Amino acid sequence: MIEIVKTGPLNTVQDAGRSGFRDIGVSVSGVMDPLAFRAGNILLGNDENAACIEVQMFPFKVRFLADTSIAVTGADCRTKLDGEELPPWWACSVRAGQELEMQFPRSGARSYLCVAGGIDVPVVMGSRSTALRGGFGGTDGRPLAKNDRLATGISFISPLPAQGMGIEPPQIALAHVFPTSTEGLVQLRAIPAGEYALFEADLPRFWSQPWKVSLHSNRTGYRLSGEPVTPSKVIEMRSYGLIPGIVQVPPAGEPIIQLADANTAGGYPKIAGIIEEDLWRLAQVQPGQSIQLVKSDAREAIAVARQINQWFTRLRDNVMPVKTAMGF
Repeated sequence: MIEIVKTGPLNTVQDAGRSGFRDIGVSVSGVMDPLAFRAGNILLGNDENAACIEVQMFPFKVRFLADTSIAVTGADCRTKLDGEELPPWWACSVRAGQELEMQFPRSGARSYLCVAGGIDVPVVMGSRSTALRGGFGGTDGRPLAKNDRLATGISFISPLPAQGMGIEPPQIALAHVFPTSTEGLVQLRAIPAGEYALFEADLPRFWSQPWKVSLHSNRTGYRLSGEPVTPSKVIEMRSYGLIPGIVQVPPAGEPIIQLADANTAGGYPKIAGIIEEDLWRLAQVQPGQSIQLVKSDAREAIAVARQINQWFTRLRDNVMPVKTAMGF
């Protein structure tokens, strides 16, 4: 059992999301950074889809009401357990009565608190994720609030080593897989989408210029600020299905990237789609920071997915010997 001591708006219970319901207007929801989410669960021996707490508003503080094990991944949010700072991407045992606090991140935007056994909230349409726009899932379809108490599932894995255990985060372990510009911009690979040709005159600028993530950004979508791109002609479009990563261009010419709580349908022209394997990096970009879009293709996306899967395999292989050596 976990008690919420301090929280901000929009901190929620999430898992990998609910699939198969977009045709009836239900967004996927789920974590914004699936790499941090899955890695945290692997560290604890959880099912990789065990629900966690996604923290995107700080400070955040919880009290543990029973002995358990936890993993904190994602943004480096200066996590402290009873006042003692924990390293980033760290898993450890905690005792009943201990308190864990997260502060505004040194780097990144979202942190993930995974607990042995996962957060035990009702499954709604195949998922424990909070659907804020629909008002269901998670904790009654709303953000976490002070004094909320969250049950945890049954864990069949014994506690972690007394000193805890950490892993190398993907931005370091997979640095060779993800591009970074000389200016330090986060580069995100994208594949041209349906109405790409309509923006022919502005395409060189679309790919080359930095795009600032607007303060008016959230789990539904990131709005980008920069020199606008406009279509060569206005066409009438019917609404079409949307998935996370789609880059739409509204009439003002500043793109919107659909994300975890994306609309299920829309009608703005589609200029590109960010590859799924890069979306976790976008989730860790804070509003006010800038990104650059890099033209890619399906072949590269498949190659990146293969590298990520190999990283998860190495992580599983490295975690299990530690538990085995302890006799678990």
